[in-house]
Amino acid sequence: MPETPVISLFSHVKPGDTPWRQDGLRDFFLYRDLGMDGATGGRVIAQLVKANKPPEHGTGWHRHTAAFHMVLMTKGWAKFMYEDKETLVAAGDCVHQRPGIVHYLYDYSPDMEYLEVVSPADFGSEDADGPCAVPAPAAWKEMA
Repeated sequence: MPETPVISLFSHVKPGDTPWRQDGLRDFFLYRDLGMDGATGGRVIAQLVKANKPPEHGTGWHRHTAAFHMVLMTKGWAKFMYEDKETLVAAGDCVHQRPGIVHYLYDYSPDMEYLEVVSPADFGSEDADGPCAVPAPAAWKEMA
């Protein structure tokens, strides 16, 4: 039986080509698609994610149904709980979130922005029981 051909297209997305959207996974973040979903036939999504509102409750404990999930912090910082470990992810840091890891993003800077690459593109997110208490986020100072 012949293999189904894999869709793979050339893609070049410039900053003005795709808008920041508010309809992503979290309403306190903005998302900008980088064209990988369409270029790879749904095998991969690459998107920029940035802070839109101050942290109040964070993401809650959850896990993703994904084979691969990478976060590269490009600006600012975010504080995560990965299982029972507090982790500060600052600009320049790269994190591989192994499949199924229970985590909680609970605090981030006003200028936080990261690149997220996930496979498959239509990865899921499901609530999970957390292994420990989560620190409270710091209040954002008024921007001058």
